[in-house]
Amino acid sequence: MSNYSGWSREALIQRISELEGNDATEDVSEGLRVGSPRNPPHKKKKEMDFSKYATRRIALRFAYVGWDYHGLAIQSNVDPSEVPTVEHEILQALHKTRLIPSLDVGECEFSRCGRTDRGVSALRQVISLRVRSNLSVEEQADPAQDDRELDYLHILNNLLPSNIRFFEVAMRPGNDFDARFSCLSRRYKYFFHGEKLNVEKMHQAAQLFLGEHDFRNFCKVDGSKQLTNFCRRILASDIRKHETVDGLYYFDLTGTAFLWHQVRSMIAILFLVGQELEPPEIVTYLLDVNTTPRRPVYEMAADYPLVLFDCEFPPEIEWSSFKNSETLERTKDKMYNLWHEQYVKTALLEEYQSMVNNSSTARLNNSKDQKVFVNMGNGKSKPTAKYQPLASRQTLDPPEVVNKRWLEKKK
Repeated sequence: MSNYSGWSREALIQRISELEGNDATEDVSEGLRVGSPRNPPHKKKKEMDFSKYATRRIALRFAYVGWDYHGLAIQSNVDPSEVPTVEHEILQALHKTRLIPSLDVGECEFSRCGRTDRGVSALRQVISLRVRSNLSVEEQADPAQDDRELDYLHILNNLLPSNIRFFEVAMRPGNDFDARFSCLSRRYKYFFHGEKLNVEKMHQAAQLFLGEHDFRNFCKVDGSKQLTNFCRRILASDIRKHETVDGLYYFDLTGTAFLWHQVRSMIAILFLVGQELEPPEIVTYLLDVNTTPRRPVYEMAADYPLVLFDCEFPPEIEWSSFKNSETLERTKDKMYNLWHEQYVKTALLEEYQSMVNNSSTARLNNSKDQKVFVNMGNGKSKPTAKYQPLASRQTLDPPEVVNKRWLEKKK
């Protein structure tokens, strides 16, 4: 008799099967035959052979509320559940529906119009990429065949969370089209309440941004990018009153391109002007890099009031929307549910604020040592005992020093 004392469990089960002459093995611990209907074997999901399918390059226009995301762009070497991004949600949906072969953006020629930071939203963001197609290359060139093509908007919106919605597609943007480099201009809006702000002075200061300037004092320098050109062209810059919401204003800004944190830095300075802590001419002072080569220390404005409002592309690009009314109505329902939740929460918070303001226990602080509260755009004004003008503040290292330090650290 063989000595089975040193045999593994799997080997013992296999030996029993051989002795009994069965094709399937017995799961001794469970008393179930492995491979039986009650305990079917795990089948490996069959990979799709993308070489058997035609592909096409398209552009997609979409909107998202970015408050719950760590920005648009997917971040490598991090857990998406801990650092969720808009792009990760989109790539997951594209891959699950087998529109792209993998999550590797290089495989599908993926390009985004513009990155948005953590908490920032977008209304007309654009991506371009290569996706699976139902049509041959010849059929793709014929607009009459578009109804036979995959319904990309419907497919993606069925899988994406309600705060990300695709609403337009360009089937034939052109072989040279790139969502980033084909974009002519980008328009941002930053919303804020005009209470206790001199909006007219903010308007005066905003006008000083117009034209091409060096914006090194209105951005965050990233040494890993080794950026040396900080010149950007501003096409429109103004403070406007919202058409329907009482007391609401927005910074309306259009430019060909923007630096990292540029818009939030610009509105932060405008808030200081609006509080009359700085004159409108502070913008000119900071744009003159010969006089001010080093950025003064100041905090940029909050993220969530900022939205990438629009991205302009050549007019010859044809955009089409939903193929059927069902997809449109479903999208409307998703957006209404999202809006209604925030609407009711706003009404509740107005009651809460009213209760606090009318409380008989409220007492004003009449101390002579009143602090200055600097507007940060998020309702959480930062208190300071005495405001220090930007011209007399400590300054940050200039970009040349930041770039050199990064290179030395890398070595």
